[in-house]
Amino acid sequence: MQLRNDDTTAVLDGLRRIVRVLRESSREAEANLGVSGAQLFALKALSEAPQLSLSQLAERTRTHQSSVSVVVKRLVRRRLVARKSSPLDGRQVELSLTPRGRAVLKRAPHAAQDRLILAVEAMPRAERKALGRSLGRLSEAMGAADTAPQMFFEEQEQRGGS
Repeated sequence: MQLRNDDTTAVLDGLRRIVRVLRESSREAEANLGVSGAQLFALKALSEAPQLSLSQLAERTRTHQSSVSVVVKRLVRRRLVARKSSPLDGRQVELSLTPRGRAVLKRAPHAAQDRLILAVEAMPRAERKALGRSLGRLSEAMGAADTAPQMFFEEQEQRGGS
């Protein structure tokens, strides 16, 4: 039995580097701004439009709607994001930055998620597709394919909320 497989080591090292950058970015945002990396990423996405629906924000953050909803609830509670019913469709909610949310963004570094997306988008399409398929198979093999993906380093809301 071979103890070391260089291909496996290269994959694990690449994943470790990416996770480390994302974790450090989130910790830096928490320490300097009082928001998580996921919250900073959502604020940045909201800053690019006057208002967005929850599904539009999920699309812009390339995240499942249930995951971005958890982040938005926390941002609304902290008065960094305003939430109001759409005048066109009362069933829809419009999200926008508050002045307080804009002030946080002015002090913020670039979110690591932005750099990750830019790096993935810069890859040739065939490589992106292959990476997506490979990560999907890896998720399945780990028994994680059936869970809704969360935003990086954002804990899911517990009953009773946080």
